[in-house]
Amino acid sequence: MLALTIVILLVCASVFVNGWTDAPNAIATVVSTRVLSPKAAVLLATVFNLVGVFLMGTAVANTTAKIVEIGTGQDALITLAAAQLSIVIWAVSAWRYGIPTSESHALVAGLMGAGISFKGLEAFNWNEFRKVLIGLVVATVLGFISGFFVTKGVTFLFKGVNRYKANRFFSWGQVVSASLMALSHGAQDGQKFMGVFALALVVGGVYPQSENLIIPIWIMILCSALMAIGTSIGGYKIIKTMGMDMVKIEKYQGFSAEIGASACMLGATVLGIPLSTTNAKGSAIMGAAAARRLSNVNWNVVKEMLIAWGLTFPACMLLGYSMAKLFSFIF
Repeated sequence: MLALTIVILLVCASVFVNGWTDAPNAIATVVSTRVLSPKAAVLLATVFNLVGVFLMGTAVANTTAKIVEIGTGQDALITLAAAQLSIVIWAVSAWRYGIPTSESHALVAGLMGAGISFKGLEAFNWNEFRKVLIGLVVATVLGFISGFFVTKGVTFLFKGVNRYKANRFFSWGQVVSASLMALSHGAQDGQKFMGVFALALVVGGVYPQSENLIIPIWIMILCSALMAIGTSIGGYKIIKTMGMDMVKIEKYQGFSAEIGASACMLGATVLGIPLSTTNAKGSAIMGAAAARRLSNVNWNVVKEMLIAWGLTFPACMLLGYSMAKLFSFIF
């Protein structure tokens, strides 16, 4: 029970940190273009994160839970605890410098590192891990392409429209597109962490084992609330990096980036492919800004983000491995 309690507390900490450092990506543009205040954007994100979890099923949660064979009993709980602690350490370290990181990739890498500490490479389910690699390409490459071409399309369609009327349209449009983005975040990241929460209760013997994870409503509500609290407390630093420092965008570009990123994320969710909200939204914002001119993107900030994204897997695998060894010694 002590090990299970520690795991649950660490999962809650990971969900909070996800709201603190990752969920703000979903609302970065709607705040940076001054369509919504930070408080209104956080409220909108809270509601639609929860909607995303309810509407989009549990395919992503089940994929995440099956990437690493964690076994049963004490070793399984240690694996989950080590992965969650590695997320918290990595995400908070990156947040200190205002660098957006992917908690999705941190979760997968932490699980992989902890799994290696017990079973070596045999712990990996390569069929499920392949979906993570596909998600990496979808989020980064297709995110940029979708942001670029949606912006080009919007520019073409509205080139003869009065600027004042266009801005009014895209102000309302961004409320819709930001809602869609928050829904996409709930469908992706919300599912992942709620899936781990439910998996911990199964491994700990609280819930019976089954072929597919069943996530109770109380877990959905608790995780959504923790995400909202995290976003409201620490989210503005990430919003500033993504929506102000990295690019200078207008309302129509923010709308385009959110539509492009959401399309990628919802399509991947239906297919059960885990991907990163940070990568998808960040790449789509770059594409939307570059569609006007490349100089609209601050490539120095982009370089820092790409380095952080590249380091996430090896760093969190090492952290997961180290934390698992430490927890094994303690328990």
